[in-house]
Amino acid sequence: MQEIIISKNEAGQRFDKFLVKYFKEAGSGFIYKMLRKKNIELNGKKATGNEKLSQGDSVKFFMADETIAKFRGHILAANSNTPEQKHSKKSGFAKENMNILKLVADNIVYEDENVLFLNKPSGILSQKAAPSDISINEMIIDYLLEKGDLTEDVLMTFKPSVCNRLDRNTTGLISFGKSLAGLQELSKGFKDRTFEKYYLSVVWGNVIENKTIEGYLSKNITKNIVSITTKVSDNSSYIRTYYEPLSHGYIEVNGKEKSITLLKIKLITGKTHQIRAHLSSIGHGILGDDKYGNKNDNTYLKSKLGIKYQMLHSWQLCFGHLTEYEVLKVLENKSLVAKPDIMYKRLFNIDIDESM
Repeated sequence: MQEIIISKNEAGQRFDKFLVKYFKEAGSGFIYKMLRKKNIELNGKKATGNEKLSQGDSVKFFMADETIAKFRGHILAANSNTPEQKHSKKSGFAKENMNILKLVADNIVYEDENVLFLNKPSGILSQKAAPSDISINEMIIDYLLEKGDLTEDVLMTFKPSVCNRLDRNTTGLISFGKSLAGLQELSKGFKDRTFEKYYLSVVWGNVIENKTIEGYLSKNITKNIVSITTKVSDNSSYIRTYYEPLSHGYIEVNGKEKSITLLKIKLITGKTHQIRAHLSSIGHGILGDDKYGNKNDNTYLKSKLGIKYQMLHSWQLCFGHLTEYEVLKVLENKSLVAKPDIMYKRLFNIDIDESM
């Protein structure tokens, strides 16, 4: 007989769903058979599988140790790569390179037992695009493993994750659910647009008025690029973007003086590449954005000013009233701010704070 105690990261889910993840090499038929025969008990009683787990629940397995190991995949571990081994091998880079753990620790904006918010640097994916990728998601998991807030055993039944994606070269606030409850509430908040998201961006041109712009966005999946039109079309999505100018400046490009504007942007809808493509469609492309901007100008910016990424920054997240939330209640009516890098100050000679 073996016994496990349900942790906070495993609580909140159906018992049968937990068992399917715990015995990843077994089918659901085996699991329901074990429940019927009382070979698996919940809190000392027969269970059906539809119970909702709570932290501290006791789960007992009346099976041989070899059977438990087999259906958990442990017997195969010596000759194959289980998901946990793959994570350990992949994430082992963090234990060999403490700079990555330091990168996470140094960029945390807020952290508690359920959620974590980080100021993501440029050049890092939010989540994997390919199996070989290392993303900020894996980096945070390694940070939590090293810190002791997460164990490899918990990863077998619950994998914490980022809840909002930023493009590889977009910087700023990214959210992460450490516990199941944190992950669920963050996901709900973003889906329901309970939170207000504000970005900073440096664009070409002299933008002089606040404005809400609308349009329709279509995505070319093959090329990973979107296009903006003023009329609805097949497979297009309606978008709205609000912006207001905060500061103005000039940059000399190839001997010519060009206007630039620092914008504060609010996403009213949130689609792939929305801000980048929408601003470009009205003639105000983002500095450093090769995909939707002027590559010749961007090449000059890289060589002369060191601007090596698109100047779009996920700046502020405002939570407002959180009456329907439990673990996020500590953030009610608060705002989290991710400080932009020094280049924003250099271009406009101003200090950027949350009151702007």
